[in-house]
Amino acid sequence: MKLSGEVLAGDKKTGIDFERTLELAREIKKCHDEGYEIGIVVGGGNFWRGKSNEYMDRATSDYIGMLGTVMNALALGDAFKQINCPVRVQTGVEMRQIAEFYIKDRAIRHMEKGRIVIFGCGTGSPFFSTDTASALRAAEINADILIKGTKVDGVYDKDPMKHKDAKKYDEISYIDVLNKKLNVMDSTAISLCMEEGIPILVVNINEENIMLDAINDPKIGTLVK
Repeated sequence: MKLSGEVLAGDKKTGIDFERTLELAREIKKCHDEGYEIGIVVGGGNFWRGKSNEYMDRATSDYIGMLGTVMNALALGDAFKQINCPVRVQTGVEMRQIAEFYIKDRAIRHMEKGRIVIFGCGTGSPFFSTDTASALRAAEINADILIKGTKVDGVYDKDPMKHKDAKKYDEISYIDVLNKKLNVMDSTAISLCMEEGIPILVVNINEENIMLDAINDPKIGTLVK
């Protein structure tokens, strides 16, 4: 699953809304209770927007953004602990006293043992988005599907928040997403999922039971394949 930082901010827009974070944890736990193995990549946009910072070296700005994802990962991890759901936080940059360093086999083993794994720090390298990180981690752990939780209920031909006549796609190909420049994920993430054959399901994370419903019925949201 890919969750943006803004999702954890809720109505606050910035920072972390702890009640909203607990709600998300409860929704995801429903999937965990059904036996699904879950890995989560979190963004950091509720704290920092590195690419839009024109006054700072891009790599430095991206590293600051990575720290924002770690704060979100720890907060979400704590929410899972509060509802008695086993969880581990791993980071792409080593932070021994805070979380485990990301190792693919260890992450897979955690999931096999029934633990949710939250990935922080994106890819661990600057110039790559957390969308790309989610595609990379999905490929590394051989995920069956990548679910992206957003504020809308799928992929549209144009912004549904601005255009009432926006058309929703129930299913669309990777190539069409790239050619039409649809705002699903960045081109690097889409290309990696296409190359590895990982379907992407885009859903509205704010709908109740959406995660479990979407896994059981991919017609919910938009499937990119």
